[in-house]
Amino acid sequence: MRLRDLAAAAAGRFAAAGIPEAEASLDAELLLRHVLDWDRAAWLTRRDEPAPAFAVEAFAPLARRREGREPVAYIRGRQEFYGREFLVGAGVLIPRPETELVVEAALQALAGRVAPRVLDVGTGSGCLAVTLALERRDAEATATDVSADALAWARRNAERHGVAARIAWRHAPGTGGAAGWFDLVVSNPPYVRSGDGETLAPEVRREPDVALFAGHDGLDAVRAIAGASYDVLQADGTLVMEIGAGQSAEAQAIVRAAGFGEVSVRDDLQAIPRVVVAAKRS
Repeated sequence: MRLRDLAAAAAGRFAAAGIPEAEASLDAELLLRHVLDWDRAAWLTRRDEPAPAFAVEAFAPLARRREGREPVAYIRGRQEFYGREFLVGAGVLIPRPETELVVEAALQALAGRVAPRVLDVGTGSGCLAVTLALERRDAEATATDVSADALAWARRNAERHGVAARIAWRHAPGTGGAAGWFDLVVSNPPYVRSGDGETLAPEVRREPDVALFAGHDGLDAVRAIAGASYDVLQADGTLVMEIGAGQSAEAQAIVRAAGFGEVSVRDDLQAIPRVVVAAKRS
């Protein structure tokens, strides 16, 4: 059996389990490449080779896990974010491409600032705090989360990327009583409505509820973070926060009510308003 045939057979089983066909094909390729330790270029040039026995044996349990609708990132134990790999597993939210918009807006907000202080509220895997520490080598960060499991993953990622010495961790909700003033607050908070759980894909439901759900309208965390962030930001500081589809108008109103004087929203690649940027100035 060729490698491409092994992947195609698995993709067929994934599709039968309810995974969309295009996603099923990509997932099968990713998992087989994971077993082979190949990049995409190697796959494209060598996928017609016979499947080695070790690969067939190692691939089988991973494919069964995917048939059970376990997220590919959990199976592989990693997820790419902003061009880097982050370790992930059960108990932590998987980084999404749209959250990279938070990084881009944050870096723009930090332009011209020397040795900025950053607060990451609800850090999860640490993808925001770690990425900002890597992109701004003069920055120091504090990262909070209510989940001890998530903080454990975040610490691993900070150590993996060599920035652990510049990030302080707080096992606490919101700003966690963080000391001092910050130039920037970033957050990818939970924003799914509590009644929408049944509409989520089985893969998403494998992720922790505390990282997904935020009250009847999905905005409880946005309210809490907006108010708490205003209290810890410098006079010219900035809040950058991800929001859910359809929440733009309400989220902007919440942020303005918290005292922020300049509020804008940035769209993701699907033209969905995705990131609120709020400056603490009149």
